Amino acid sequence: MKKLFLLAASATLLFSCGGNSNSTAPAADSLQTAPNNSTEAIAEYYGSKITEDSAVAIADLATLMGTNTELACKVTGEIDAVCQKKGCWMDIKNPSGESVRITFKDYGFFMPKDAAGRTAIMEGIAKVEETSVADLQEYAKDAGKTKEEIAAITAPKKELVFEASGVILK
Repeated sequence: MKKLFLLAASATLLFSCGGNSNSTAPAADSLQTAPNNSTEAIAEYYGSKITEDSAVAIADLATLMGTNTELACKVTGEIDAVCQKKGCWMDIKNPSGESVRITFKDYGFFMPKDAAGRTAIMEGIAKVEETSVADLQEYAKDAGKTKEEIAAITAPKKELVFEASGVILK
């Protein structure tokens, strides 16, 4: 009888602690907002806690990188698009015409799906890398592109990308 009770108690504990890992909401410890009595605009913090200090405009990122293929830095820019499936990536507008794809370190946090048009300050690693056709097609699918637009993607793309460890959303 004791074994049956112990088994039932263990199962109850296991299932009550499981949680749903498919949630698109950030974990309680990855989202913080500015105090309500603050005179500055409310900011949302995702991932590692960062500050706005020393952030450079996304337009200056390529120049800042120079000939490096990877650089730790902090950038800011306007969000052009966010993954509409989970919020697991975003594109930041770049005056050059090409958006910079932002992903999140260790897939550890997501952005709100309605964040387009807002300003983001991001700290992390900028990289020049080749994105595969499969990944480009998946990004297009997540962005809600048509089947024809997705099928038109037939070549990999060498691009500037950014892996953020922390984001401030304004």
